[in-house]
Amino acid sequence: MPGFPVSSHPQRHRLALLAVLLAPLLPAVAQDWPSRPITVVVPFPAGGGTDVAVRALQPALQAALGQPLVIDNRAGAGGTIGSGLVAKAAPDGYTVGVATTSTHAVSTSVYKRLAYDPLKDFAYAGLIGTSPYVLVAHPSLHASDLKGFVAAVNARPDGASFASVGGGTVSHLLGEKFKTALRVAPVHVPYRGAAPAYTDLIGGQVQFLFDNPVGLAAYIRSGKVNAIASTAPNALLAGVPTFAQAGMAGFDQSLWYGFAFPAGTPAAIVARFNLALNKVLTDRALAADLAAKGINAAPGTPQAMQQAVVRDTPFWGAIARAAGVNPE
Repeated sequence: MPGFPVSSHPQRHRLALLAVLLAPLLPAVAQDWPSRPITVVVPFPAGGGTDVAVRALQPALQAALGQPLVIDNRAGAGGTIGSGLVAKAAPDGYTVGVATTSTHAVSTSVYKRLAYDPLKDFAYAGLIGTSPYVLVAHPSLHASDLKGFVAAVNARPDGASFASVGGGTVSHLLGEKFKTALRVAPVHVPYRGAAPAYTDLIGGQVQFLFDNPVGLAAYIRSGKVNAIASTAPNALLAGVPTFAQAGMAGFDQSLWYGFAFPAGTPAAIVARFNLALNKVLTDRALAADLAAKGINAAPGTPQAMQQAVVRDTPFWGAIARAAGVNPE
């Protein structure tokens, strides 16, 4: 099953010990780095789940590295535009991108002219965390549970439409998988990130959306959208049943977020960044803050993040091919 395990307390202790042991062994190139601000390319607009996750880490990670992190939101094409910029950046350690399931495990199956190879063009630096997906609906559907939601969608004489945070993202593929599972035929409307998708959902231009609870929680609490079901339990979704609890199997996927440098970035720099990242993620207060934003911290090694890419690519590829997804 796609996803990534949430770290346990013993794992935190092992990572902390590893950091202490490895820090003195890093080559001089890593000990001298960074000497100036680092640009962090977020391939989605400000306000979405990916952006929220990075900004939550920003102050502590800046302190751990000793230099500012300058966030550069480069949205478009399901996050592949910003990811392509990272792949082509100078491998000097001063440009790092935020990689997600959508941009690095889904993209190869839905974009024929992808500007990068997720396995060849990046040096993975470690995961930030994972977040489930929640199905939310506009109140005009008058649905509060999964059974009522399906009935409402099928009953619309003019059909229904669903938003995604970008064509070819997991947000899109879950919508397509949902259509196939329930034999409903809503129209897909892709957006350039979460913020514009939320705006049209709240306005009633589209009827439902799959996305992470990070950016949706406030709208759920205010009643602007109804939470129908989630792919996994989450602190922000108290009282919202999982799909399994609602009687639907196969909807238990979570999104992962992580950092990736351009390929060719010195391994010592990647290791230095990973040590700083794990130091931040194993801090109890910051992990609690992430949890309050709907993100489960997942500290670990660069290799573990690359394995997540390898593992999840065929899973999402099969869904994309079955649905005939081609956003280009």
